[in-house]
Parts: sequence; C-alpha cells; structure tokens
Amino acid sequence: MSQPSVHTDSVSSPSSSGIPKARPALKLVKTNTLKREDWLEVRKCGIGSSDAAAAVGLHPYKSQLQLWMEKTGRDAGLPVVDPNDDQSPMYWGTLLEPIVAAHYTRRTGNRVRRVNAVLQHPEHPWMLANLDREVMGAPDVQILECKTAGINGARLWRDGVPEYVQLQVMHQLAVTGKQVADVAVLMGGQELQVFRIERDAEMIAQLIQLEQQFWGYVERDQEPPADGSDSADLALRCLYPRDSGTTLDLSTDLEMSGVFSDLLAVREVITTQTALEAQFKQRIQQRMGDATRAVFETGEVSWKRSKDGTALDTAQLLKDRPELAQAYLLTKPGSRRFLVQQ
Repeated sequence: MSQPSVHTDSVSSPSSSGIPKARPALKLVKTNTLKREDWLEVRKCGIGSSDAAAAVGLHPYKSQLQLWMEKTGRDAGLPVVDPNDDQSPMYWGTLLEPIVAAHYTRRTGNRVRRVNAVLQHPEHPWMLANLDREVMGAPDVQILECKTAGINGARLWRDGVPEYVQLQVMHQLAVTGKQVADVAVLMGGQELQVFRIERDAEMIAQLIQLEQQFWGYVERDQEPPADGSDSADLALRCLYPRDSGTTLDLSTDLEMSGVFSDLLAVREVITTQTALEAQFKQRIQQRMGDATRAVFETGEVSWKRSKDGTALDTAQLLKDRPELAQAYLLTKPGSRRFLVQQ
C-alpha cells in the first residue's frame, strides 16, 4: 500500500465568544477508493474512535491486550469477524447504517453526508477517527454516529448511551475539534432513539492522556497488563499457544510472589463461597421437594426437569465397528492448562 498523503488544514479563527476554536482534523487518507485490507492497515497506525474504550480499558468486549495485539500485528491467531456473515452484529450494523442516517434526517431535519477519509488529530498523530456522517448546516450539532442494538445489545442502552460509545464519540470530538455529536441507535430493528453528546474538555484531556499511555505500549512493543477479561484470556492463549518445557524461577521476584499469594487467597475465598452456595441451593431444593417453582419475598427459583434427549453411544459404536475410528478420526489442537500447586 502506498504511503497516504496528509493534507494540513489551517487553524480555525476565534469564535464570536472570544474562545479559540479547536484546530480541525487533518485528512490522513481518503477512503472512498480504499480497499478494506488497506483501510485495516491504516487503522494500525493509530488509535481510532472505535478503539478508544479498549485503549483505556473500558470496552465491554475487547481488552487493552487484544487491541495491542492488533496494533502490533500479532493478531493473526485471533478470531476474525467475517464482514459478510449475516449472523454478526457488525454485518447488520454496516447494512443498516445508511437507513439509520436517513431516518435521523427524517426525525430531526438535519442533513448529513459521508466523510470519506481517515481523520487525524492535528497535535496527536496517533489519534485517528472515521465518522459515520457529518451533520450539515445545523448550528447545534456537527457529527452523527449511527448504531444498531439487537436483542442482546439493547441491554447496554437501558440507561442511555453506553460508556464505550460515549468514549468513541468523545474521541471523535477530540480529533475533529467539533463541539456536539448525535448518536442515533436503532433498537431491535424498529425503534430509533437519538442521544446528544457535548464536548467535555476535561474528559477529552483525560482520554488523550490515557490513550497516550496505551500508545506508549505499542511504540515500546511492550504488552499492557492483562485485566482478567475473556478478551485478555483469549489474547494470552493466542500470544503463547505452546509451552517450551522450561521452568521460570520467580521465587525472588517480590511483585510476582505477591500476585501468586493473592491468587491463592482469592481461590480460597472462591472455594468457601462455592461450597456455601451449594449448601444454600440444596436447602431450597430439599424444601421444594417435587415443586416446580418457589416464590420468595425478593424473587423466585425454578427446579424443572428438562426434556429427554438422545445421544450417540460412541463407545458401543466403536466396539461394534472399530474400523470407523480411523476413518473419522479428528485431531483437536491442544491448549495450555493453568494448574496451581502449593
């Protein structure tokens, strides 16, 4: 891919209130003719708006460690979402984005247009942004972010715009120098809700500081700390899929010895609480007897028999037809198990 050209915009003039306007974004590369694989490569050059929450450790599905793998080119072993998979939220989000934008215009009267460019912060070149739409001619809003929320995703919007989306939009406002953005979300395919997010200088300053810390890990080629999430677990398994058979002596490493002691203490608490949970559950089951449901002052439980199912008796099948074992043998890749010994 050829090196993208940068077009530098001039600094905006002061506003009528006397407060200098933020400098506008630079256009790093045009995207209207850019291939998807080239666009993905451009994204590795910095932190995009959709990366913002993960970069600061506040994304519900992606850890800093997984994002770091993507930015440093170590993501070959990570699962990749097929943009043409009609079972994925990304597919429907992309497909419905123009519809969400059109209905936003119908609802608000605000005209919008695409911004076919990767934008770059004028002072922090690692801060990038792709805008869904730019709002035209409206004095009170300049950016539109389009979202879709399905059956599972809608729960994240119960209390308004989720934190990770707020950070995404605040990142866009930081890069572009704009003041206000609308977030239009299509709930369950039939209800459009519009939320407004205004520029918060204090939040943007903190966001830039935290993103810069993450980008430092990328520039130093140093792994950020794992955070205990499923995403971090997946990242570690992809980073270190095999063991070397060597032994690492950490007996004099005070920090890691402290971490190991904390792990033992937490495991002891979990074991105690798990046993206590089982005891409480069994007392309720014993009291229920053959009842299907039990209702309490603060909630209820059910204890129902599932439907009978059928399963293949593979042991008997292979005993009767042993030749099938070789004909249908399937090799499963091994995985590393983490075992604790005292």
